[in-house]
Amino acid sequence: MLVVHKYGGTSVGDVERIENVTNRVAKAREAGDDIVVVVSAMSGETNKLIGFAEHFTKEPAKKEMDMLLSSGERVTAALLSIALQARGYDAIAMTGRGAGIVTTDSHTYARIESIDPRAMHAAIKAGKIVIVAGFQGVNKDGSVTTLGRGGSDLSAVALAGALKADQCEIYSDVDGIYTTDPRIEPNAKKLDTISYDEMLELSSLGAKVLQSRSVELAKKLNVKLYAKSSFSDNVGTLITEESENMEEVLVSGVVLDKNQARVTLRGVSDRPGIAAEIFTMLAEANIHVDMIIQNMGTDGSTNLGFTVPHSEHENAKKLMASFDHDIEGMDFDEHVCKVSVVGVGMKSHSGVAATAFTVLANSNINIQMISTSEIKISMVIDEKYGELAIRTLHEAYELDK
Repeated sequence: MLVVHKYGGTSVGDVERIENVTNRVAKAREAGDDIVVVVSAMSGETNKLIGFAEHFTKEPAKKEMDMLLSSGERVTAALLSIALQARGYDAIAMTGRGAGIVTTDSHTYARIESIDPRAMHAAIKAGKIVIVAGFQGVNKDGSVTTLGRGGSDLSAVALAGALKADQCEIYSDVDGIYTTDPRIEPNAKKLDTISYDEMLELSSLGAKVLQSRSVELAKKLNVKLYAKSSFSDNVGTLITEESENMEEVLVSGVVLDKNQARVTLRGVSDRPGIAAEIFTMLAEANIHVDMIIQNMGTDGSTNLGFTVPHSEHENAKKLMASFDHDIEGMDFDEHVCKVSVVGVGMKSHSGVAATAFTVLANSNINIQMISTSEIKISMVIDEKYGELAIRTLHEAYELDK
């Protein structure tokens, strides 16, 4: 069986933890598996490198930053290969270039365009354990590029697809996907399986275990994905295609996203094109808009509300202030959060939304905005009620059972 392992920064945070990863890889090898390992930089290493660059300038060139930041993963790959060789295993470390990963030209946030797996196949055929530096590739000009946040997960899934691996195992400091954050609700349960679509929703809504780009790619390439802990032998959670059994489960999880700010535009001229102007301006400033709600008026105006990441709040405020026509007034609220309910069972069951609204109402929690999809309900509420809402919803949907 060909298996791709990916180990995150906490899993390779120092030489002792690299020893632990060495033990895991060796154990899998002894079980007869062919192994390709993708590694992140040691925890804290990327921030340290960014700090070095910012000592000289707050706006370092992106091309040089890619060259700098990609070194962290190369260090880890080399150290793990050396550790395995010291144990008598035939291992080889590869950069993104060596693994055949070709990306777009967008430095610091490139996308993978193609992978030539021939070098990896040759090494595997020769009996080697292949260690690949994650988070990186090269563009068509041969310049080093990096893949942005969660890039090592993306590398692992892409390599698993290119190699036609039997499965891809993502190792971190948590042992799977839970019904909610156990730090908020101690009764949260680990899920045995979850669908790609549910995991995509959970990732995009604030769950931190897997980055949404990697889940999206796993679905596209039909890569069997496991979320596991590098610090335990627990089975973990399988992320896979949706099945009929999954639809029997009404709700799979509830998630809290505190990285939210709300913008309300009052007295917006009710004319064709006004929304396009506003949201095009935000898009051109690279401000990500999440939820949108519009209330139609009877006096030729409307109220338009939307949410942005908390970190983009000030930028959005300045941008809207510069939009000095067709808007009577505006309000901004940094003290909001988003709570979401996710489950493929919603497609075949009614009353999920009604339960959520009733539960929050009974807890005297006011819902400011609502957004839905086929398998998701998201609600914007006051930030101070976020954790209470999560615990109450978790209990209402009996996710602790």
